[in-house]
Amino acid sequence: MSDDFNRVESRDCPMSTCAAPAVSPCRTGKGMVAIQYHTARFRLVPQLAKVLSVPTPAVRKPGSMWTELPRPVSAGAQPAGHVRLGYARASTARQSLDAQLDSLAEAGLTRVFSEKISTRATRRPELEAAVKLAGEIRSSGVAVTLVVHEHKRLGRGIELAMLAEELKAGDVGLEFLTGELQGSHDPSGIVFTVLAAMSGMEREYIRDRTLEGHESARKRGKTIGGAGVTDEDMLSMALDLRDQEMSLRDIAKRLVITTGRKKGQHPSPATVMRMLREHDERAATAASA
Repeated sequence: MSDDFNRVESRDCPMSTCAAPAVSPCRTGKGMVAIQYHTARFRLVPQLAKVLSVPTPAVRKPGSMWTELPRPVSAGAQPAGHVRLGYARASTARQSLDAQLDSLAEAGLTRVFSEKISTRATRRPELEAAVKLAGEIRSSGVAVTLVVHEHKRLGRGIELAMLAEELKAGDVGLEFLTGELQGSHDPSGIVFTVLAAMSGMEREYIRDRTLEGHESARKRGKTIGGAGVTDEDMLSMALDLRDQEMSLRDIAKRLVITTGRKKGQHPSPATVMRMLREHDERAATAASA
């Protein structure tokens, strides 16, 4: 993953409508995390002075409600202690966590988070809680390592890579007790670098395949997926619901398609996410103009 966002966030945003402090992403006029950093901010960085735009990385959760992120400890300061947090996961309720929990218990951890939930789930509450706590502890000046029995417990492919991005941004280490990636991994180490690169390649692959599919559909006179489903009334209601901090899934359940062959149905969470993202991009562009 590019470190451009770290360079940008080393400065406060000079735009009065944003004024995001150092280490935090830019925000829109609606109080959301901007899709990309404001031009006035990243052009304060000499290396980025001629760049057209700098996107906000996924780890900053673009489109979500904006909150100021904790500032890191002073550069060069040595960590005051070391905390090791554990995480265990089974895919189904019938699977046992005993082997993982026993392994983590032998590793002598401060706290262990565990849950029975599929990797296909869009949210894993206990993993999110572990990562959040790790970030809070690290921001206080204490070194933190997230310990897992095996890397597959965290996810596969793009999921694992995106989690690695989030941990790297928070300067949180990883340790796997067994498996192909067994051992301790520093956020600046090769494992994090490879996972971040894999994440970027996967995003580019998905983007290219999507564009190819759209072009192929256009040539055949077909409607691009999601086109004609959303409208201004739906967007207005979605924005109100997002302000209430509802999830994309819950927002989608409240919305109803009013035209076309899907009339009367609910839009998919992906359609809602795309609609809100496009709105935030337009707002960010207007704010930086």
